[in-house]
Amino acid sequence: MKNKTIILLAIIATGFLISCSDSFLEMTPKSIISNDQLLTPENAEGMVIAAYAELGNDHYTAPNSLWPYADNTSGDSYKGGGGTGDIWEFNFMELFAFNTTDNPLVDQKWYRLYVGVGRANEALKVINQLSEEEYPEKTERQAEMRFLRAHHYFILKTMFKYIPWIDETVVGEAYGEVSNREFSDQELWDKIAAEFEFAASNLPETQSDKGRPNMYAAKAYLAKTKLYQAYEQGEDNAVTSINSSKLQEVVDLVDEVSAQYSLFTDFGYNFLWSHDEGSTESVFSIQRSVDDGTPKGRLDWGNMLNYPMNPEYGCCWFHIPSQNLVNSFKTDGNGLPQFDTFNDSDVLEGADFYDNSFDVRLDHTVAIPGHPWKYDPNFIYQKDWARATQIYGHFSSLKENQSPNCACFQKVPPFMASSKNTDIIRFADVLLWKAEALIELGRQNEALPIINEIRQRANNSTAMLKMNDGTPSSNYKMDIYKPGVNCDWTQEFARQALRWERRLEFAMEGIRFFDLVRWGIAGDYINNYFAEEKTKREYLKDGQFTEGKHEYFAIPQNQIDFSKGLYKQNHGW
Repeated sequence: MKNKTIILLAIIATGFLISCSDSFLEMTPKSIISNDQLLTPENAEGMVIAAYAELGNDHYTAPNSLWPYADNTSGDSYKGGGGTGDIWEFNFMELFAFNTTDNPLVDQKWYRLYVGVGRANEALKVINQLSEEEYPEKTERQAEMRFLRAHHYFILKTMFKYIPWIDETVVGEAYGEVSNREFSDQELWDKIAAEFEFAASNLPETQSDKGRPNMYAAKAYLAKTKLYQAYEQGEDNAVTSINSSKLQEVVDLVDEVSAQYSLFTDFGYNFLWSHDEGSTESVFSIQRSVDDGTPKGRLDWGNMLNYPMNPEYGCCWFHIPSQNLVNSFKTDGNGLPQFDTFNDSDVLEGADFYDNSFDVRLDHTVAIPGHPWKYDPNFIYQKDWARATQIYGHFSSLKENQSPNCACFQKVPPFMASSKNTDIIRFADVLLWKAEALIELGRQNEALPIINEIRQRANNSTAMLKMNDGTPSSNYKMDIYKPGVNCDWTQEFARQALRWERRLEFAMEGIRFFDLVRWGIAGDYINNYFAEEKTKREYLKDGQFTEGKHEYFAIPQNQIDFSKGLYKQNHGW
């Protein structure tokens, strides 16, 4: 069996090579470990933990919360920060027209996702060679690793469309021989679905360890995969058909999952560290920690730039809600969305938030001048907490940010972060997948109570949205959809309501752009956004979405070079 040098020794050796004479090269390595010696249950468990750890190894230049790739690119948020040149790579993504095949932060995201794939693969290589007798957890750990691998592949698929499929059977130089066009668009979805199917068949119903997926999390992720796969695309990324059998699979899978989870009574609990423990709504999340014996804990580095500029925080005011998004929370006289007129006028500050009426989720999502910050009526968000106001306005993002008084909060000078878990799937998302599938199947009447359940929960979530005198932070007016009373519940109207509901429910959660691409409406939607929003934010004047191109990021040029041209570039690039 071929021997492998311990990685630690290799790192130490590198340091000596830099600082010592060539005589070091003549020394015999003191520790060699064979592949057979790696094949122990203890080592397998260590590699499994390493694969989980990669979930939390994100960075503000490649966040696992996905806000640069799905909020900034959808019209829900501006990049923010000190100006357009502050992390210019995200600015180029936001404007589309300036983005190139060699954007280094797109390449970094690709690389980090494949590190996650690689860690799952390395764990599987060891696990697969152990017997059930010596490693009773074998099948369950295989299921966990295939779940994690599929999670990384799902993000890669939604960002890049055509990706090389590398599993534990690919070793050594063979990595460079796997084409990103070995499988078709639909075949790649099938590969991801097969991973979650295996996980669903071999994971337990419950897990005693936090962070490990269970059977129902796998079925939920499988439902998400089937939903995306149902919208079949051509080579030019246009939706050509919607597969009804896949939609029915979504409905059936969600029905299997639904008895295991429930919505929080208050929408805002999803965004508070204090409700991570025992969450009824979190289906799968990245586990964070603080005061865990490490220097800085497993903090949410992906969102650490997103806090405002007040003394309690200090930096850096990225991920700023767009004016378009803020306007979209307005409601009409019936308490329903202003589908066609929401953007006719802007709500900015002060009386604007009392003269108009709003969906309750506004103040859970957007920090507004003069309103409480993170539910504290004695801690009021001020205009001077914002940074480049002449470029991006005065709002700030709330959901991912935690109070400076939270036990989860820690400064990492000059930045700061928290140990709030990062939800990958929450139950509200699962419910709306079913509603979407039902509407596209022409069964919109069955979708109505699902959408109304989400709206009613939002309408009930006002307890934490109070000023110091007990009055509401904004003028809230919401209602559920009542066919024949406040709406005509046709398929077309139901589709519009569903898509609007998804926007307000998951605003600033790193989802929106992928929804727009799945529905096949990204081009018109985003170009209409640019046409209107550039009159309010001058830097958007160069924004331009090209259909048949910008639905997906370019395959990074670095990766094409690595493959010696084997990887093929996406359509339009």
